[in-house]
Amino acid sequence: MSGSPMNDDGLSIGKVSEATGMSVHALRFFEREGLFLREIPRTGGGQRVYAQADVDWLALCDRLRASGMPIATIRRFAELVRHGPGNEPHRLALLREHEENVRARIDELGACLEVIHAKVSVYERHVREGTAAGVWSPMPSDD
Repeated sequence: MSGSPMNDDGLSIGKVSEATGMSVHALRFFEREGLFLREIPRTGGGQRVYAQADVDWLALCDRLRASGMPIATIRRFAELVRHGPGNEPHRLALLREHEENVRARIDELGACLEVIHAKVSVYERHVREGTAAGVWSPMPSDD
């Protein structure tokens, strides 16, 4: 059974799914895409055996993905880490570029939030004053 727990030497795919909140399908996808730092070993019966380090790595990858990092960039980062010491400046450059992208997205969302908040304030005022009818009517008025 793929969801059965492993012994002290490893975690089953089901346990990793529970620990990370990622589906079994997503875990298999990460493996197919070469996003792990190592080849995931298997038992004699073919079940994947994960280590806590794999779970920790998945947590980082999940955050990178959730923050908009493309799978190809996560793969590149994983490749750099797999190659070991000596390429830290490349890893840093990759992370700095992503950090800049995330900050730009946050700034853009901040600008969007300001517009939305201004519109909420207008509607709150009109609702409070009883003048909300036609505040932004889809039909042009006959004024």
